[in-house]
Amino acid sequence: MKLEIYQVDAFTNRLFGGNPAAVVPLENWIDDELMQNLAMENNLAETVFFVPNGNEFDIRWFTPVLEINLCGHATLASAFVLYQFKGYNKPKLTFNSKSGKLVVEKKENNFRMDFPSWRPEKLNEYHPGLQDALGVNEIVAVYKYRDLLVELNAEEDVKKVQPDFTALKKIGEKVIITAPGKEVDFVSRFFAPIAGIDEDPVTGSAHSQLIPFWSEKLNKKIMQAKQLSHRGGDIYCEQNGQRVIMGGECKFYMKGEFEI
Repeated sequence: MKLEIYQVDAFTNRLFGGNPAAVVPLENWIDDELMQNLAMENNLAETVFFVPNGNEFDIRWFTPVLEINLCGHATLASAFVLYQFKGYNKPKLTFNSKSGKLVVEKKENNFRMDFPSWRPEKLNEYHPGLQDALGVNEIVAVYKYRDLLVELNAEEDVKKVQPDFTALKKIGEKVIITAPGKEVDFVSRFFAPIAGIDEDPVTGSAHSQLIPFWSEKLNKKIMQAKQLSHRGGDIYCEQNGQRVIMGGECKFYMKGEFEI
């Protein structure tokens, strides 16, 4: 069996920036174990698979160690592959996922994704080892929806964080850290050692929590965000009722073929 693979840098307009995703278009679903093994072999934050379903597409995402229920950058990369390489030419496309329908709209070189809005709730208590695992002097507050959202004072605090990933893995949660931005509305980083990813370069699904959090805090509907990983990424953000819109660009890196 031969399968195509595309590698695309998402949430960036430059090669070697943003978050790389491996995109594997399928005609029909293959075995779950095989998809997980391919993701492990690719060793990227996510390998994404999709299959046609009428006028829509069903989509699934795998880290090197497990399947996840939502991934922004690999969805963005999948839309890019469909438009650039697979002949899709309608203004919008729909992916069916474990987190519901995800609609992507193409706007010139930019893609806007309609995702669920996950408003995090403030925690009165959190793991006592979290502050030490992150290596921060002060935590403003901790919130949670799917992942922990840790509010810090300033952009510089987010930049300086050097987590103890072994300790962070023992806490058993994926962790977003965030603060107000200097040149953008807010900045963030994302750590997921429990999912086989110490630091994810740019994390769309984290912004399902970050957008409603900062929209309420800043009293703004439209915002610009930056993820402060080594590769870096830029995210258009919009709170739209019970949904969020996030967007960005993609850069093509590689096309190849599996032979299994």
